[in-house]
Amino acid sequence: MESVIALIGFGEAGSTFAKAAGWESAALAFDINPARRAVMEEAGVVICGSAEDALGDADEVLSLVTADSALPAAEDYAGLLKPGALWCDMNSVAPDTKRAAAKAIEASGGRYVDVAVLAPVNPARMNVPLLISGAHAAEAEARLQAAGFAKTRVVGDEIGRASAIKMIRSIMVKGIEALTAEMMLAATKAGVVDEVLSSLDASEKAQSWFDRAEYNVERMTTHGLRRAAEMEESCKTLESLGIEPVMTSGTVKRQREQAGKTIAFNAKRTEVA
Repeated sequence: MESVIALIGFGEAGSTFAKAAGWESAALAFDINPARRAVMEEAGVVICGSAEDALGDADEVLSLVTADSALPAAEDYAGLLKPGALWCDMNSVAPDTKRAAAKAIEASGGRYVDVAVLAPVNPARMNVPLLISGAHAAEAEARLQAAGFAKTRVVGDEIGRASAIKMIRSIMVKGIEALTAEMMLAATKAGVVDEVLSSLDASEKAQSWFDRAEYNVERMTTHGLRRAAEMEESCKTLESLGIEPVMTSGTVKRQREQAGKTIAFNAKRTEVA
C-alpha cells in the first residue's frame, strides 16, 4: 500500500484483515485492551501506545471497535486525525449512529465513510463483501481495494445508506439464529429434537436443519454479546423508520442470553414423509 492505514480496534476483524492482507509495517494499530498487543505482534503491524500515535500520520482509518464504542471512538479521536484523512466506519451500527459519528469526524477536518461488512470476517477475510456510502465513497473504495479488499461496492453518497442495508439485513440473519436457539431449547426440553428437525428437513431441503441448527446456535454461543449489540442498533433503525421492533427486541434478548452457553442436543436423522 502507498498510503498509511490505521486500525482502531484490533479484535477479530482488525487482526484478521491485517494478517490476511499482509499489511505489517504499513499499518498502525491501536486497541484500548493491552492484551491485544500479542496479536498485533503476531500480525507484524506497528503497535501504537495511544490513539494519537496511530492516527497522526494515517491517510485512512478503519474503525473496527464494538458497536457501543463506534460513536465514542469517532467523537474522542476525531481531533487526532490528519487533515483530510478518511475515517472508514466499519462498525455494525444504526444509520443515525453513523450520521452522528460523521458529524464529529467532519467537524475536525476528517472525511467520514460509511462501510458495512456483510458477512463474518472468518473465513471470508479479504473477500468479505463491503458496502460503501458517503460523499467520499468512491475514493474510499479505491483505497480499500488497494489495501486488499476484493469485494467492494459503492451504494450511494448518503451516510447511513450502507449501514441501513446491513442493519435491516441483520434483522433476518440474526433473527433466524435467535429463533433457532429458541426452537432448540424447546425441542430439547420436550424431547422432540429429532422429530422437529426431521420435519423441517422434509419441508425444506436446501440445507439440512441438523446442520443449520448446529451452526445457528454456535454463532450465538460464540458471538451472542456482539450480535445482541448489533441488533440493538437494528432496533434503533426500525424505530427511526416508525416501526416497532417487536421481534428484533426479542432477538436482542435471546442473543444475549445464549452468549457463552450451549444447547446440549444429540440429534439423529430420521425419515419423515
